[in-house]
Amino acid sequence: MAIKVSDITGPMLDAAKPIFANFWNDVKPYAEKEAKGFAQNLIMIEKLKLEGKITPEEAAIHIRIQKNSYFSVLTAIAGISAITAENALNAAIGVVRDTVNKAIGWPLL
Repeated sequence: MAIKVSDITGPMLDAAKPIFANFWNDVKPYAEKEAKGFAQNLIMIEKLKLEGKITPEEAAIHIRIQKNSYFSVLTAIAGISAITAENALNAAIGVVRDTVNKAIGWPLL
């Protein structure tokens, strides 16, 4: 199953939006960019896995870097606490976890 950006970004944003509540209008452009980057990274990992060019450990490092980037961007927005950013990131990843893990073939998320 090939992962598509739209399969990942929409559900991630839908899961994060209620957590940001009144800050959503401020956060939305950043969340959209980060969700898209996250999805593109997942697509790259899927492609590399199919080509036999990445191990589960290497894929996990890519995901850790992407999560850190996403978190850093969210916490840089005025009014967004680390807890809120962490909750939104966890919700966003949680909603696509099964789809991604099935597509990749590893418990990546």
